[in-house]
Amino acid sequence: MRQKQPYFPWTADLSVGIDEIDAQHKLLVEIINRASEALIERASRETAAQILEDLVQYTFVHFAVEESLFRITDYPGYDEHKAEHERLKREVFDIRRAFARGEVELDLNLLFLLRQWLETHIKDEDRRYIGHLLKAGIKARWERPGWVGRIWQNLRT
Repeated sequence: MRQKQPYFPWTADLSVGIDEIDAQHKLLVEIINRASEALIERASRETAAQILEDLVQYTFVHFAVEESLFRITDYPGYDEHKAEHERLKREVFDIRRAFARGEVELDLNLLFLLRQWLETHIKDEDRRYIGHLLKAGIKARWERPGWVGRIWQNLRT
């Protein structure tokens, strides 16, 4: 039996080189892949709504972690990156609200938008702060899985 290829596979070019951040990005990719599976399986609106809610909530958690690291390390690009986070939070919040109102559906257009949103943010915005965090002493590699992902997984089960 052939294994299904995920809609949004995690690839090396998405890695920022800091395990904790990569683990959080992987979880966001996983949520988008869950949305794809829901579309393929013609899941209920309630299931799709929960996946979009998970995307909104985890996006907020992930951005809070990044912003905390910025404050701790006195990242000079904090204000600009936080403004980008605020814009992206509004986008995912608006998508969730439009879905709840029946103005958009979980379809290929929405999946493409979510994938592009995350991929662009990681590759264009997040890569800018990595050198600063590493220079400030943030560890690139961890012996154990990241704490945010573990907590999130426990909340979702």
